Amino acid sequence: MSLRPPPEARTPAELLRFGVVNLDKPPGPSAHQVSGWVRNMVDDALAAVDEPGIDNAAHAGTLDPKVTGCLPVLLGDATRLAQVFLEGRKEYVAVLEVHADVPDDLPAVASEFEGEIYQKPPKKSAVRRDLRVREVYDLDVLETTGRQALLRIECESGTYVRKLCHDLGLALGTGAHMGDLRRTGTDPFDDRDLVSLHDLADALGFWREDGDAAPLREVVRPAERALRHLPSVAIAESAAREVANGAPVYAPGVIEVDEAARAADEDDLVACFTPDGSAVCLGTMVGDPDAGSGTVVDLERVLV
Repeated sequence: MSLRPPPEARTPAELLRFGVVNLDKPPGPSAHQVSGWVRNMVDDALAAVDEPGIDNAAHAGTLDPKVTGCLPVLLGDATRLAQVFLEGRKEYVAVLEVHADVPDDLPAVASEFEGEIYQKPPKKSAVRRDLRVREVYDLDVLETTGRQALLRIECESGTYVRKLCHDLGLALGTGAHMGDLRRTGTDPFDDRDLVSLHDLADALGFWREDGDAAPLREVVRPAERALRHLPSVAIAESAAREVANGAPVYAPGVIEVDEAARAADEDDLVACFTPDGSAVCLGTMVGDPDAGSGTVVDLERVLV
């Protein structure tokens, strides 16, 4: 069984079948619609050069239709990585529409919302409206004018910013609601290298029509890019072939374990790679990598 080539050695077609686009979602369409457009664009480009297409594309973290910003889209086999975005931090910039002139004590009141907060999902949400705890890591007031304030929010995945703005208005005693919202980061992606749908369409066109893959490699990254924030374990190619057949990672196949993986709890995801940097699987640490025998990583998702 042959393993996937290392990230830097993949052909454009291989990149498209196991890649990720850090997309700048436009206002209007849903995240699901945008993912469908990306899938169709990639599939059409592959078909035009007689390459096998992709079955699907998956977005990492839902954004409402009006919300813009960071929406990583996983291509082909990379959709198996979607679970890595269920945890981790999200960052947003939001306009707080205050129902009176912005009070002078807004920064002080906002700071009270840092830490663990209780939230009940809004009525229009797609999940059960159970009371839940979410953590707000930072809530900064960037600027104010009249009845508006610009906020930067760094929070746990699953935090409802609209509800946060409503509750902030109640605490101010004025009432408030969320205006414009833009996501500026979702671990491990941020807004420093966002790609528009037009950028992707142009890059696919250059490759399909002229064979120029350089623009494509600028906008589509190897799927391993989505794993760089996880604890990592390097395993031998022989061990990777066993993983491809459903075996866990045994101690004799482990080459190197980083400090984050050694410190990981049993429910923390770790990523396993071959020595050349190709992703093999996601799993959880269950054993001592230095023991010389036994299972070290139980499998969650096989990526080869």
